[in-house]
Amino acid sequence: MNADDIARDAHNAEASRLSRDNEKRTNYQELEMGPEDVPSARIDKVYRKLDMRIIPAFWTLYFLCSAIRSNVGLAQTMNEDSGHDLASVLHLSPKQVSTGLALFYVCYVIFDFPSNLIMSKLSPHVWMSRIVIGVGIIGSCMAAMKAAWSLYLLRLLLGIVIAGMWPGMSYYLTLFYPPSRTGKRIGYYFTAAQLSASVVGLVSAGFQEMDGLEGLVGFQWMFLIYGIVGISVGIALLWWLPDRPLKPGETRNREGWRRFIPQSRPALTGEDARLHYEDLTRVYKRKAWGWKDLLRVMMDWRLWPLVVMYFGVVGVGIGVQNYGTVIIQAINPSLSGIDLSLLFAPIWICDLIAILISMPLSDRYHHHRPIIFSVAALVQIAGLLITTFAGPTGSWARYVGLLIIGFGLGPTVPNVMAWSNEIFQPRHGEVGVAAASALVSGLGNLGSILTTYALYTGWPEDENSSHPFRKSNLVMIGILCASIAAAALMLVLLRAFGVERNLVEESGDDDALPDGAARREQQERGLGRLRLRG
Repeated sequence: MNADDIARDAHNAEASRLSRDNEKRTNYQELEMGPEDVPSARIDKVYRKLDMRIIPAFWTLYFLCSAIRSNVGLAQTMNEDSGHDLASVLHLSPKQVSTGLALFYVCYVIFDFPSNLIMSKLSPHVWMSRIVIGVGIIGSCMAAMKAAWSLYLLRLLLGIVIAGMWPGMSYYLTLFYPPSRTGKRIGYYFTAAQLSASVVGLVSAGFQEMDGLEGLVGFQWMFLIYGIVGISVGIALLWWLPDRPLKPGETRNREGWRRFIPQSRPALTGEDARLHYEDLTRVYKRKAWGWKDLLRVMMDWRLWPLVVMYFGVVGVGIGVQNYGTVIIQAINPSLSGIDLSLLFAPIWICDLIAILISMPLSDRYHHHRPIIFSVAALVQIAGLLITTFAGPTGSWARYVGLLIIGFGLGPTVPNVMAWSNEIFQPRHGEVGVAAASALVSGLGNLGSILTTYALYTGWPEDENSSHPFRKSNLVMIGILCASIAAAALMLVLLRAFGVERNLVEESGDDDALPDGAARREQQERGLGRLRLRG
């Protein structure tokens, strides 16, 4: 190659570069923004469009799955006066009811992790729809339960089909949102669980009025109707939930088995899609992962304090959800089944209020997530102490303690999941979020097994106490203390050893961030003030 050829190639390369720069500058000018700084308001508008597509769908599917999962707790006291409660119809002992409740979480723990990994390799929106359809089918079948074995079998199957739902939703969000934006969104759809618990409590009063209609008792009508609605919503989500975002101009692979998958319309189009893709990819880079990447996530010490944090708070939450009406009945044995259902709902309204108050603050102050979590856990401890020791049996002060527990529950689980995303996404990428969220949720739900099987029903230490369920409540206080200790340990270790990889090219230099949106992402995550985070 002679000198003229070299000069001509250099000239062409420079012309090509100038052309790309001019094109980029033109695009920004069309949006009335400089090439170095996309206005925050413009980016926020794009994410609000995403919210309208994703959050209502997630809210609905989580509402229905939570209702079907927790209805067994309400069935324990529905139509008890006429002998049509769950234990009477199925001829169950208190221990058999506890076993049936706990079996769900055994399968949930086992299958949570593989479910999330499968979802990361397949079409996420189809996997989420599959979960809702499966839960609806199993829920409908629960209307036909006749004996202990059918309760055991269906609870096992329910745990298998619903496994991966909660961590899968958390992982799905990271496909569309950077870490600083996930906590508030998790809080938004997590309110569905609280409204579900309160609404099904209220609606169960109506189902009790249907007792005996067409030969079905009240709780059978409840399972049947919720199951049918769940199946319908799951099918609709196949065409509503968007699949993972693509690079603008890229088309989705529709070859082989993928051609049989329903194709939903893109969440964003045109300039919105381009801005979203650029904003998301400047925060982290998605790459294909293998078994070595998965092993690195599992060996990351940051995972295990999060598991302990989740263990305590989810154990208390599920314990109250499954035995809330039983605890209220122990406080005031004269209450009817309808009274218990109506008094159960306000616990979760308090939970909902706490989420709406705390999660926007938690997103705003990322570096204080463990403190917000710990304060909420302390509120639960105060509520448990009041429920256990405030006045004699029948005292309404004890019921107020349950409301305080509900208020404390709200910020805990969303904060753990948001913190997991925030730690593992920049460190390990997509596999980090998929694996960590599944392991935190799956292993953490061992706390649910503890509170549904070992506590509240059939434990002699509770029966011999002058305070209803005193020993069970004290065990729940103990596991909450373990959660607080894990949060404190995690914070100390992150500050001491958890040097975080830079979000962009590991340069560690603010000036290396490509534009104002990336710098804003770093500031919103609190990294400007706290460099040593995991």
